Amino acid sequence: MAYDLKNPLVIGISSRALFDLEAENRIFDEEGLAAYEEYQVLHENDILRKGPAFALVQAFLGLNALQPGRLVEVIVMSRNSPNTSLRIFNSIAHYDLDITRAALSGGAPIAPYLRAFETDLFLSAHRPDVQQAIDGGFAAGMIVTGSTPERNPDGQIRIAFDGDAVLFDSDSERIYQHKGLDAFSEHERSKANIPMSEGPFAKFLKTIAHIQSQFSDRESSPIRTALVTSRSAPAHERAIKTLRQWGVRVDEAFFLGGVSKQEVLSAFGAHIFFDDQMAHAEPASHRVASAVVPYPEGKNPMKV
Repeated sequence: MAYDLKNPLVIGISSRALFDLEAENRIFDEEGLAAYEEYQVLHENDILRKGPAFALVQAFLGLNALQPGRLVEVIVMSRNSPNTSLRIFNSIAHYDLDITRAALSGGAPIAPYLRAFETDLFLSAHRPDVQQAIDGGFAAGMIVTGSTPERNPDGQIRIAFDGDAVLFDSDSERIYQHKGLDAFSEHERSKANIPMSEGPFAKFLKTIAHIQSQFSDRESSPIRTALVTSRSAPAHERAIKTLRQWGVRVDEAFFLGGVSKQEVLSAFGAHIFFDDQMAHAEPASHRVASAVVPYPEGKNPMKV
C-alpha cells in the first residue's frame, strides 16, 4: 500500500535552507553550473554546516517520537541534480535527520511538485520557487540566509507570524500603504467585527492548531505560536476576532505599533518568523531564523 502524505504535516525544504550553502551558491552564480557540479562532487564527503532552517526541521522531526504514527514528514525539494545531491544526503545522515524523501529537479522549477507531495509548508532561499509556490496557494517563505542563529531546543517548537499579508490578506495593509496610519486605524476600528480574509499562512496555522489539539492541554502541546505584528490598538481587535472566527488560536500576541520585532522574537525563542517585508525579516534573522512571504501575483499592497 502506498504511503499517504495527506495525513502528516509535510514540509518541503530546499538544501540551501537546510544547510549553509552560501559559498557553493556563489560558485554557481560566479562560475556557472559546471563549476558548481565539479565542486559538489569533489566535496561530497565534506559535511555541510547547519543552515538557517536546520533547527526548525530538527524540532519538527522530533514530533514523530511523541506518539504512534508520523506527525511530520520533511522532504528535500531542491534544484540540485541527482549527481550533486550526495553531499546533501551525506550531511543528512551525519546529523541523523529522519529525512528519506527528496525531489531533485535538476534546475527545473520546484513548484509543480508541491501538490504531488501534499506540501503544507515550503521553505527555500530561491525567490522564484517561493513566489511560484505562493501563487499556487501554498504557504511558502524565502529563508533569509547569511546567518544561522543558535536555537537551544527546549522541547517545544515556537513559530511566530506577522499578521497582514501573512496570516491575513493584504487588503488592510494596502490601506496603510496608500492612505496612512490614521486611515488604517479607522478602517480597522470600523470593521472590527468583520473577519479578514485568509492570507497565505492561514491554512498552515490551522494545520498547526490541529496538531496542538491532539495534546491534552496548552502546556503539554509541543508547538507554541505567536502573532508578532506592527498593529496596535484599536487595530488589535479585528485581528483577535478574525482568529476567533477561524476557530484557531495563537498562544501569544504582540501588538507592537511600529516597535522593532527583534527583541520580542528573541525573547519568544522563535524557531522561525514569517513576515511579508524584508525590512522586518532581515534584522530579525540575526536573532531567529526568518523568512519573507512574497505577495501573491497581483496582490502587492505597495502598488496601486
